Amino acid sequence: MNQAYLYDVIRTPRGKAKPEGGLHDVSPFELLSTLYSSLEKRTGVNPEHIGDVILGCATQVGEQAGNIAKASVMYHGWPGHISGLTLNRYCSSGIDAMNFAAMKIMTGLDDLVVAGGVEMLSRTPMFSDKPSPFMDITLSAKMGMFPMGNGADLLASQYNVTREQADNVALLSHQRAAHARDNQYFKSIIPIYNPVKGITFAQDELIRQSSLDALAQMKPAFAKGGEQGIDALYLKQFPELPHIEHIHTPANSPSMADGAAVSIIGSLNAQHHLGVKPRAKIVAMCNTNANIYTVISGAVAASKELMRRTNMSSNDIDLFEIHEAFAATMVMCKQELGIDDNKLNVNGGCIALGHPLGATGTIMLSTLLDELERRNLSIGIVAASGAAGAGTALMIELI
Repeated sequence: MNQAYLYDVIRTPRGKAKPEGGLHDVSPFELLSTLYSSLEKRTGVNPEHIGDVILGCATQVGEQAGNIAKASVMYHGWPGHISGLTLNRYCSSGIDAMNFAAMKIMTGLDDLVVAGGVEMLSRTPMFSDKPSPFMDITLSAKMGMFPMGNGADLLASQYNVTREQADNVALLSHQRAAHARDNQYFKSIIPIYNPVKGITFAQDELIRQSSLDALAQMKPAFAKGGEQGIDALYLKQFPELPHIEHIHTPANSPSMADGAAVSIIGSLNAQHHLGVKPRAKIVAMCNTNANIYTVISGAVAASKELMRRTNMSSNDIDLFEIHEAFAATMVMCKQELGIDDNKLNVNGGCIALGHPLGATGTIMLSTLLDELERRNLSIGIVAASGAAGAGTALMIELI
């Protein structure tokens, strides 16, 4: 079995998922093409040596349909032998793409693979593919597949997460993200030129200045769905709960965003085809599924399983980059994994920085790798939750 290495990972800034957002006027093909060009310049990779391109994308309709991994390769002009694969495990898709790439390297199928994700939520809104399990409550009830926000409120009810705790998670996320942005910690960002707006977009634009008083004014976002029957279905499954606490608002939930990210993963031998040495070793990978009803608890379950498989504890891990799939997840994460604030999402998370679903996992890896290098640390875990309790995690070690 070969060892897989991470040679580079880059990303776009995250833009508001609105027409006025900094990336809105740029197609996903143009976005990815800019990143592919940057990979070539940064690593010296010859596209002839790339075996495959694997991308996560949650809503594969319109310009994100038609296997955007292959389509983006064709748009950019890379060789026809690169077949391309697009996958969807919702919010964990970017990590899954990198894990699939690593598995291809480990089994000898390829020597170099580009992996990442893309999601332009301002151009292709979430659920514009009209997925029946999320749109039809009768079908949802039969399958046990409920919207992420309602699952977050269920998690809050199970872990006794208060509204104040949730708002504190959001406030800390924004404060840390602002500090990282202002001190230029996000080294992996590739500026994107937007010809329609005539701007070069170079910084995440969702970070806000806020206060606990301002956050407290926000109304719960998922109470209506609860009233329409989801709460009753949850209470039937979890009779020990007296009721469902609706504590999540737009401000303590992940912000919808536009963005893309790509990495280049290869064998050790692949460095002979590149102008750079690997930055990190891929130590272990994990995919698991927690309770389907808690929907967004998979990141915690996958992190726990990854540490079990490697016989490690949170004390052995220098930094965690875990998907802020709603504030309650982070409270649960600290309780279940015993992670201190000083090593968890130290530069903010999706609540502040934004969540371009298919790209988020790869973006988080870029943040993790940059920060491990900046602090001269060694081992990190990146993890994200997919839908219906799915979770994916990846452990890296700096070279």
